[in-house]
Amino acid sequence: MPRVADHDERRAQIARAFQRLLAEEGYAAVSFSRVAAEAGFSVGLIQHYFANKDVLLRFAYEDALDQLSRRIRVRVRNGEAAGRSVAEVLLDTLSELLPLDEEREVEHRVRQGLQTQALHNDGLAEVARRSGGDILGYVTAVVRSGLERGEVPSGTDPVVAARMILAVAQGLAEQVNLSGPEAFPAREVLAVGIAAVFPEREGVEDH
Repeated sequence: MPRVADHDERRAQIARAFQRLLAEEGYAAVSFSRVAAEAGFSVGLIQHYFANKDVLLRFAYEDALDQLSRRIRVRVRNGEAAGRSVAEVLLDTLSELLPLDEEREVEHRVRQGLQTQALHNDGLAEVARRSGGDILGYVTAVVRSGLERGEVPSGTDPVVAARMILAVAQGLAEQVNLSGPEAFPAREVLAVGIAAVFPEREGVEDH
C-alpha cells in the first residue's frame, strides 16, 4: 500500500527549508520556487499546504519559536530534576537564545528576520507579541521565585529585572550573530547579567 502522507511532517519540512534559506540569504531572496527546491517538493505541493507567502511566514515563525520553547522546557525539567538553583536554570534556558551552534543560529536569524517583517505584517506582529510576552512572563516568574527563595534582594521589581536580563540575553544574541560564537564567552557574559539580579548566585557554574 502507498504510504499515507504525514501532513504535519511535510509542513515542518517546508517550514525548515524556508528557515534555512531565510537564515542564509535573507527574506528578499526567498520565494516558493526556492523553498520547493530546498525542501525537495514541487511548487504545487508548497501551495497546497500554504496558500500564500504570508501563511508560510507565520507558520515558519511559529515553528522556530516552538523549537526554542521545546528546548527551554527540556532545560527547565532537567535543571529542576538535578536540584539546580533557579538562577542556574535561568542561565541554561536563556542560553538557548544565543546562536552558539548551527541550529540556534538559524533560529535566531529566522526570529530576527521575521520580527522585522512583523513591523508591516499584522499576523507576524501577533506572533511576535505573544512570544515576547511568554518569554517575559517566564523570566519574571523565575525572578519572583528567586525573591521567595532569598536569592534575589527584597524590593526588586520582578518585571523590571526580567526585562533587564532579557535585554542582556537578546543583545548578546545579536553580538554573537554578527561576530561569531568564538568571538567572546557569551554564556559567561550572560551569567554576569543574571548575577546582577541574583547576587547570591554570583558564582553560577557554567555547564
